[in-house]
Amino acid sequence: MDTAAAAARPAAPAGSSRDHVVVFPFMAKGHTLPLLHQASALAALPGDVDGAGAAPLRVTVVTTPGNLAFARRRLPARVALVALPFPAHPDLPPGAESADALPSHSLFPAFLRATALLREPFASYLASLPAPPPLALVSDFFLGFTQRVADDAGVRRVTFHGMSAFSLALCFSLATRPPPEAPGSGGVEDGAGDATIRVPGFPEGFTIAEDEVPHAVTQATDLDDPVTRFLLEEVRDWEHRSWGVLVNSFDALDGDYAPLLESFYLPGARAWLVGPLFLLAAAGEDGDGDEDPEGCLPWLDERAEGSVVYVSFGTQAHVSAAQLDELAHGLVGSGHAFLWAVRSSSDSDASWSPPVDVGPEGKIVRGWVPQRRVLAHPAVGGFLSHCGWNSVLESLAAGRPVLAWPVMAEQAANAKHVADVLGAGVRAGVKAGAGADASPELLGRERVAVKIRELMDGGEAGRRMRARAEQVAQAAGAAVGEGGTSRLALRRMVDKLRRSYGGGGEGRDDDERRDAARAEPNV
Repeated sequence: MDTAAAAARPAAPAGSSRDHVVVFPFMAKGHTLPLLHQASALAALPGDVDGAGAAPLRVTVVTTPGNLAFARRRLPARVALVALPFPAHPDLPPGAESADALPSHSLFPAFLRATALLREPFASYLASLPAPPPLALVSDFFLGFTQRVADDAGVRRVTFHGMSAFSLALCFSLATRPPPEAPGSGGVEDGAGDATIRVPGFPEGFTIAEDEVPHAVTQATDLDDPVTRFLLEEVRDWEHRSWGVLVNSFDALDGDYAPLLESFYLPGARAWLVGPLFLLAAAGEDGDGDEDPEGCLPWLDERAEGSVVYVSFGTQAHVSAAQLDELAHGLVGSGHAFLWAVRSSSDSDASWSPPVDVGPEGKIVRGWVPQRRVLAHPAVGGFLSHCGWNSVLESLAAGRPVLAWPVMAEQAANAKHVADVLGAGVRAGVKAGAGADASPELLGRERVAVKIRELMDGGEAGRRMRARAEQVAQAAGAAVGEGGTSRLALRRMVDKLRRSYGGGGEGRDDDERRDAARAEPNV
């Protein structure tokens, strides 16, 4: 390997057959974590997954120096790590090697452009590997250049979006056939005077309101937007050529939408539902449970069962100081205890302090939170979330209902899924299509308090919501268990990859997604 790539851990010696999987996450915590879990799950697979005496997989994660420590703490020792120098960009401060570390979201387009410059170093890394080439490359969709590099190297690429099959299919469908720009231009009336949109390919009767269209879709029509231009120039024409799509979800939750998602790729491409990846990964090897610098878990230990609402908007979503003020007042006014992770995505967030005394029943933290352990704690009764898919999946896998407050990207689609389709959450009432840099109208403190009570109390409706979340949790656990659909899908993906190089064809089997007498309950 040349000086363009520095190995942080030595890879295992090459075998005589394709037994090496390279995993390349996008440099943002929400994109990186699930692929680290994927790498752990691949490395834990037994060698003979296809009955042909194959060797266990060797797995290498590719990242950059500034992300090495984060990755190393969350990977088992048998997964190799390789660092490619992060490219310099005139608009980026030195050391900003992860999107969530940017001092302002306005720098995200420059960050994307910098990551595209990793193409040549990555090609050099793949060329430096001993024969035979890797079995597969699993890479984030933002890293569109990896498709070109994989094609040149004769390697199958599996793309990863970090979204559910439902949300990805919804966004692709709406982007392919954009929704009407005004009421009466193709929508239908819902009886209350609001225009709704029928989504191509979705079940009959499924509609969304115009103000529920995800920002990921509305932004895609803005050719002046720098992120849209990047996607058009660096991603779109390569994404659909992927051999398959890795989905951090599971069949009982998302399987109905997988065929529609597959239709946006080349014939024969499969959507592999292998999640929840954090459950599929080897237990205790991802490091999430080892860090609680803010003392969240001891604080929760002192609270009554189901009494605490956990609040987090993730690592990248920006919420204005004025909205944070209203949220603080609403949380205190709700009468419920709360644990609130305030992450600094801008200077204004970093300097914000609550305008009201939160008292002993409110805890505001700014550092790392072991979110999965927090959600699984008996004291937590619900999750006020921006509805990033990682957060939604973690909440549902813990059996916790969601108060959906989407901010950006596809989060409105996730809110639709959890609240309206699954019935395991309730909407906060924000305008879902607002973008990361938009200034949506404030959700006032009284409304915040009402919605938190609806989440945490809610009478009969609240009991149904909690019961649905618990049903999803049971199905998630079954999916990753021995014989579960996610564990079988991972093995079949590896099997199909191996056969795809051997002259036996890719052997697409239309019903193999469901051919294992599923044990997990339907959700």
